[in-house]
Amino acid sequence: MKKNDWKDRLGVMYSTNPAFQYNTGEGEAAEDTLPKEKQLLRISLDKRNRGGKAVTLVTGFCGTAGDLAALGKYLKVKCGVGGSAKEGEIIVQGDLRTKVLEILQKEGYTKSRIV
Repeated sequence: MKKNDWKDRLGVMYSTNPAFQYNTGEGEAAEDTLPKEKQLLRISLDKRNRGGKAVTLVTGFCGTAGDLAALGKYLKVKCGVGGSAKEGEIIVQGDLRTKVLEILQKEGYTKSRIV
């Protein structure tokens, strides 16, 4: 049975195109995560807009948000610090660039580098 609920289309303007199909967003494929060997992760130090505190940024991750969060949690646990993982980057509190690089290389992220 096809779902045709008018409440899902409240923000849609009228279209005069006879071939117009309303896009419900269903059926969109999720972004696949690249294998660890093909990930090009860049590790850098960032002090901007953080009140003088230094954080280690891991950028360049290509994959789903769940995989990004899992890698972020793994790095935070191994380093014993806090941080976050959102919008394609992982933030680890403190200047831990070399430690994060070693952890990533042990995990199989061979193309990781410090910039």
